[in-house]
Amino acid sequence: MASQPVTLDALDRKILSALMANARRSFVEIGQEIGLSPAAVKRRVDRMRESEIITGFTTVVRPSALGWRTEAYVEVFCEGAAPPRRLAEVARTYPEVVAAMTVTGGADALLHIRAADIEHFEEVLERIRAENFVRRTNSVIVLTHLLPGSPDAGATAPAGSAVTAQEANPPAAPQD
Repeated sequence: MASQPVTLDALDRKILSALMANARRSFVEIGQEIGLSPAAVKRRVDRMRESEIITGFTTVVRPSALGWRTEAYVEVFCEGAAPPRRLAEVARTYPEVVAAMTVTGGADALLHIRAADIEHFEEVLERIRAENFVRRTNSVIVLTHLLPGSPDAGATAPAGSAVTAQEANPPAAPQD
């Protein structure tokens, strides 16, 4: 757990930038690029991990490689005030929900969903709508990622480009 705020200097930011671009780079490579010894890079990375600036390292997989070729964002409107805890429980029950968050505006939550195809997406959407606290949903199907190299790009990203399950803030869509 972070004990006190850590101030990032220019070298910390360069290390973070290098790791965000490729977390498999060695401390030797990063050190050579920014002018530090591998040991100094390691100490800084360890400090940023301890202070929870770096929260982990992960493997990034192109969703289409796993068969997820349909992508959508679903606004969820709830009866009354559904607590975020309950929304999180529901989101965790669906492997197709790759991210979920409460949001400001008319909707109570926003779900990022990946599915094999439209039929699969529709089945997931119907299961979500069947939750007793869901009043209605609005869906936005992703057609094309305009920035295919971005972390949000998925099924339409060029082969070999990395994809994470980070969120975008899509525009509102017509009501389902």
